Amino acid sequence: METQPSTIVTNQNSINSAKLLKNLGDFVVKFWGVRGSVPTPGKETVRYGGNTSCIEMQIAGKRLIFDGGTGIRELGKELMQEMQVEAYIFFTHYHWDHIQGFPLFTPAFRRGNCFHIYGAIPPEGKSMKQHFLERVLHSNSPIPLEGMQAQLRFYELEHRQKMMLHGIEIETGSLNHPNTAMGYRVTWNGRSVVYCSDTEHFSDHLDENVVYLARGADILIYDAMYTDDEYYNPKSPKVGWGHSTWQEAIKVAKAAGVKQVVIFHHEPTHSDDFLDQMAEKVKAAFPMAVMAIEGLVLPVGI
Repeated sequence: METQPSTIVTNQNSINSAKLLKNLGDFVVKFWGVRGSVPTPGKETVRYGGNTSCIEMQIAGKRLIFDGGTGIRELGKELMQEMQVEAYIFFTHYHWDHIQGFPLFTPAFRRGNCFHIYGAIPPEGKSMKQHFLERVLHSNSPIPLEGMQAQLRFYELEHRQKMMLHGIEIETGSLNHPNTAMGYRVTWNGRSVVYCSDTEHFSDHLDENVVYLARGADILIYDAMYTDDEYYNPKSPKVGWGHSTWQEAIKVAKAAGVKQVVIFHHEPTHSDDFLDQMAEKVKAAFPMAVMAIEGLVLPVGI
């Protein structure tokens, strides 16, 4: 069965990967980490991948990175092939599975590189810079903070904000997640990608914030950690845990008029075989849906 129409899974060799990305167009999305909660290496997750959340968008020569789960470590290996790197890193929130790869992000330790870091100030934080240096790096990094020789610049975002970045429009939205989370809509040249992880749906209505953020998008990347059966299981329900289901992803995609939806943030216990079975149901419900896979590359608007 064809599970990934109109998509390309790149060769993990960094040189070949860079060439493929260049040939795919001026707006592409690549998935470096697709798992939620905790890394899951092993033989049962080798095809979909076990690294936690990290995606990359390459837009008109600019590199935007979303979240710093363990997938960012793999991205860092590729970036080390370049002489000097400038990139823009956006965080949805600061739970462990979205930040744990940054202390091992090798390009941050190379002088001459520059990373612009964006995110909302967490509820207990005083500033984005202070929170990042004290909570994300200082206490968690196996390498002394002084070793980070790259230039780190910090920018604080508000929910429901719009900003321009070299002709790229970034719009933020509020997600329903413990301690808050921020979704992103990235638009360039009339094409849009929406990144919504982590978020929990409402039982009696669609989340208007998510539907609005996803309106007419070419690609919606949505937190579909559970199935409905798991979420509403009377013996061990997942209600209130801050995550959604693939069935809700399809509802949002249809309500928002999305062209393609990506099922993202896979549950740690979901094996490759389980996700294959899920993929069949997902595609039956929404033919242009795809499952997030490490190394997957999607051209936007093609």
